Amino acid sequence: MYNKKTTARTIALDLLRAVELNDAYANLLLPKLLANSKLDSRDTGFAQEMAFGTLRWQLFYDRVIEECAQRYSDDIDIEALIVLRLGAHQILGMRVPSHAALSETVNLTKGHLSRGAEGFVNGVLRRVSERTRDEWEEIVLSHIKDPYERLAVEFSHPIWVVRALEQALRVDGRKEALRDLLLADNIAPLVSLVALPGLAVKRDFEDLEIGPASPIGALLDGGDPNQLVAFREGRIRVQDQGSQLAALSLIDAAPVVKGEIWLDMCAGPGGKAALMAAEAKLNDIQFIANELQPHRAKLVKQALETIDSHIRVTVEDGRLIGETSPEKYDRILLDAPCTGLGALRRRPEARWRKQPSDVSELANLQQELLASAWAALKPGGILAYVTCSPHQGETTAIIDWGQKKLGEKFELLDANAVLAEINPNLHLNRNRKTAQLWPDLNQTDAMFIALIQKAK
Repeated sequence: MYNKKTTARTIALDLLRAVELNDAYANLLLPKLLANSKLDSRDTGFAQEMAFGTLRWQLFYDRVIEECAQRYSDDIDIEALIVLRLGAHQILGMRVPSHAALSETVNLTKGHLSRGAEGFVNGVLRRVSERTRDEWEEIVLSHIKDPYERLAVEFSHPIWVVRALEQALRVDGRKEALRDLLLADNIAPLVSLVALPGLAVKRDFEDLEIGPASPIGALLDGGDPNQLVAFREGRIRVQDQGSQLAALSLIDAAPVVKGEIWLDMCAGPGGKAALMAAEAKLNDIQFIANELQPHRAKLVKQALETIDSHIRVTVEDGRLIGETSPEKYDRILLDAPCTGLGALRRRPEARWRKQPSDVSELANLQQELLASAWAALKPGGILAYVTCSPHQGETTAIIDWGQKKLGEKFELLDANAVLAEINPNLHLNRNRKTAQLWPDLNQTDAMFIALIQKAK
C-alpha cells in the first residue's frame, strides 16, 4: 500500500501495481479491493474508471510520458511509471482538474518512492498537464510513419493486435471499421445480464430494455445488478450477450429432442453452462459440464446449483473426452481456450499480456479439443466451436483444419442463419457460414461461432 488511508486513488494504484508486478487479473481483483474498502458507489466508480482507463490507454500514456520525461518508458523505474500512468489518465482521460490530479497523485508516492522519484513524478505530470489530449496526440503521432504503429499508439493496442483485427475485419467484409473497433475496445461496456430460461421472465428485468443482441438479455447502464430481485435470487446472471448467443445458437440449431445428452466441454467458470443447464432442464435433457481445472470446476458447480443440483460436473482433460466417451453426445459446446482478444473492453490488461506466439500455441490446443469433441459427437449431432477472439488463427483457420482433417461427415451449418432466427435485428454477414460478432456493431464481445453437424 502507498497510503494507509484507503481512497479511490489508492485502490486504483493497488490494482495497477498488482496487474503490472504480480500478473493479477483486474476484473477479478477489483471487486475484492472494493469490498474491503467500504467506499461509497461514487468513489467505487471513480476507482474503476481510473484503474481500467489507465490500463486501456497505457501505450498512449507511455508515449506522452516519454515526451515529457525525455527518456524511454523502459528506462523509468516501474513503480514511478505506474504512478505516472495513473496521473496521466486523470489529466488527459478524465474530468479531473489538473491541479487535483497532479497533487493527489504525487501524494500517493510519499513514503514509498524516494524523494528524487517524487520530484521526477511531479515534474513529468506538470509537463503532461501543459497540453490537452488532442495536442499530445498530435505531438506523439507526428513521429510515427508506419500506419499500423500510428493506430497502435492512437488507440493503445499492440501493433500485432491491430494487424490481426484488421485481417479479421477484412475477412468479414468490414475492413473500413478498424478505427471503430479499436475505439470500441477502449469504451467500458455496460453490465450485460441474462435471464435464465424457465427461471426468469422478461418482467424480472424490471424497467430494463431487452436486448439489443440477445432476446433473453438486457444492459444495465450504471447501478448495481443486486438491486434486481431476480439477480439476488440467481435467476438473472451477468453474462455478455455474445456468450448468450453462442449457447442459444447451439440449442436452436435444430429442434431439441427429449432424451438428448448435452456437453459443455470447457465449462469454467460456468456462464454458458448455466444457460445450457436451464434449457436442458426445460426440455428434459441430460446435461454434463466438464472443466479441466478443479478450482474452475468448483465455480461451475456453484453456477449450476440453483438451476439443478444434480447436474454432473466432471473434471477431465477435454482432449481425452473423445476417447472416453465416443459418439455419446447430441450437442457439444466447445468454448475453446483462446487469446481473449474479443473481450479487450472488459479485460483491458489482456492486450498487454498476449503475444503472437500465444496464437500458434493455442491453435494446437484448439485443434486437439475440436478433434476430441468431434469424436465424442453422435452421428447427426451438432457441435458449436466458439472463441472470444476474432483472430483468424483461432477461428476460421481452425474450422478449415477441421474440414480437412475430420472427414467427409464434417458439415458446416449456417450459423448466421441460426442467429438471424434468434434475433432478426442482428447485424450479420450472411455471405459466410461462420458467425463473427463485433463490439462496435453488435454491442457484444467479438465472439466467433461455428456450428458443425456430423452427418449420419
